[in-house]
Amino acid sequence: MHEFTEGHLFINGSYRQGRGEEATRINPATGEAAETLKYASVQDVDDAVAAAKQAYAAWSRRTPGERSEAMLALAAELDARASVLAELETAQTGKSIRMSTEFDVPGTVDNVSFFAGAARQLHGLAAGEYGAGGTSMIRREPIGVIGSISPWNYPLQMAGWKILPAIAAGNTIVLKPSELTPATSLLFAEAAAAAGIPDGVINIVTGSGLVAGEALVTHPDVAMTSFTGSTAVGRRIMEMAARTAKRVHLELGGKAPFLVFDDADVEAAAHGAVAGSIINGGQDCTAATRAYVQAPLFEQFTARVAELMDAVVVGDPTDPDTDLGSLISHAHRDKVAAFVDRAREAGAKILAGGEAPGGALSAGAFYRPTLVTGAAQDSEIVQDEIFGPVLTALPFESDDEGIALANDTPYGLAASAWTRDLTRSLRASEEIAAGCVWVNDHIPIVSEMPHGGYKASGFGKDMSAYSLEEYTNIKHVMMSRDAAAHKEWQDTVFRVR
Repeated sequence: MHEFTEGHLFINGSYRQGRGEEATRINPATGEAAETLKYASVQDVDDAVAAAKQAYAAWSRRTPGERSEAMLALAAELDARASVLAELETAQTGKSIRMSTEFDVPGTVDNVSFFAGAARQLHGLAAGEYGAGGTSMIRREPIGVIGSISPWNYPLQMAGWKILPAIAAGNTIVLKPSELTPATSLLFAEAAAAAGIPDGVINIVTGSGLVAGEALVTHPDVAMTSFTGSTAVGRRIMEMAARTAKRVHLELGGKAPFLVFDDADVEAAAHGAVAGSIINGGQDCTAATRAYVQAPLFEQFTARVAELMDAVVVGDPTDPDTDLGSLISHAHRDKVAAFVDRAREAGAKILAGGEAPGGALSAGAFYRPTLVTGAAQDSEIVQDEIFGPVLTALPFESDDEGIALANDTPYGLAASAWTRDLTRSLRASEEIAAGCVWVNDHIPIVSEMPHGGYKASGFGKDMSAYSLEEYTNIKHVMMSRDAAAHKEWQDTVFRVR
C-alpha cells in the first residue's frame, strides 16, 4: 500500500505536511484507525494558489498539442499505477475492489485520454465579416487558477473530472479532495509530475471544508470554483464565491427516478434497478433511488428486485467476490439506517434489507441492499437524498402520472425509463427534467458525453467537450478593414463637418 510519509498536501510539485489540525482517518470497512494526517491551513492554501498562479503564465501559453502530449503521458503513468490506485481507492472508501479495479481506475485513465484529445479541439467560430468594415473572430482562452472541491464517493474519478478539463484548457488548479479520501487524488498529482506536467499546474490541499475549503473558494486569486457535493453546501459555496464574483460550476445532489412502464422487460428492469441502486453503496448522485412502476408490473417487479437484493454479497471489500463493501463511515451508515427506520415507523414495508449485517461485519460501516414500498410520495425517504443502497418503489397508473412523479422532487441529475415502445422512450427522455436520461439502462457513463444536472442538482457539465465551456473565457476580437480615419458608423456619434 502506498504511504504518504511526507504529508497529504501536494504543492508546487512536491509533498508536504499541512500546518493545520491533526486528524485520524478511519478504515470504514474495519472501524480501525488507518493513518494520521495533518490538514491544510489557510497559509497552505495561499501557498498552493500562489504556486498555481505562478505556473499559469507558462502553462496557459503552451500549445494545445503540448498540453495534449503531457496528458497522454499522464494516462500512461496512471495506467502503470492501476493496481495501487485501486487498492488505495478501496482502502479509503470501503467500496469493493472489483468496483475500484474495473470501474474507477480504467474510467479515470480513459477520461485522461479523452481530454488529451479534447485539448486540441478548442474551437470558436470561424473568422468572418458580421458588420460593415470589420472582421470578427473568437478566441477561447483559459480563465486562470481554478479552485475545485471534490467529494468522497468517487475520489479518483472526481479528481479527474475536476482537473482534466481545467488543465486541458490551459488553466492551473488547486484541488481540495474530501479529507476522508485524499489518497488517490494525491497519487494522481504525483503521476502528473512524473508525466512532465510542470510544478504548480496541479496542487492538492487536504483539509476541512470550513478551513481549507472556505479559504479556496474565497481566495481573490482563484478565478473559478468547481464543486461536487450536496445541494446545501453548493448553495453556501455560491454565497461565498459571490464575494469575489468568481465563476461557479456545481454538480450537486440527486434523487434519480427509475420509471418502469407496463411494456418493459421486467427481468431487465429488476437487474437494472439493483445494479443502479447499490452501485458504490448507493453513494452516487445518479443512483436509482425512486422506482415508479406501472401498476400491472408492480408486484412482479418488486418481488424480483427483493430476490436479487437478498442475493447480493455484502462483505470484505478487498475480496474479489464481494459485491457490496462498506459505506464511507459509521456516521453515514447510521444516517442511511435512520431514513429506513423512520419510513418503517411511518408504515412503509421493507421487502429486502433494512438493516446492518452482524457477525464479522459488525465493526464496519456496512448496510444491506434495501427495498422499501408503501412510502408516500411526499415522505422524506422519497423526496430527500439518502446516499445509500436504498431503493423505494411506488406504483403509478397512467404514463402522465409516471412522468409527473419522476419530476416531483427538487432534483434533476439523472433518470431512466424502461419500455419497449419508441414513442414512450422519446416522450420520457424529453419530458423528464434531468441532465441525463437512460433508456433501458441506468448508470453507464462515457467520457465523450456530458454529466450535469437541472434544478437543485446544479449547473454546468463534467466530462465531454461541453465541460470545456466551463473552463474557458470567450473573447471576441474585431479588426477594422477600413483605413479611413473617420468610420461611417461614427456619424451616429459625431459628424465631420
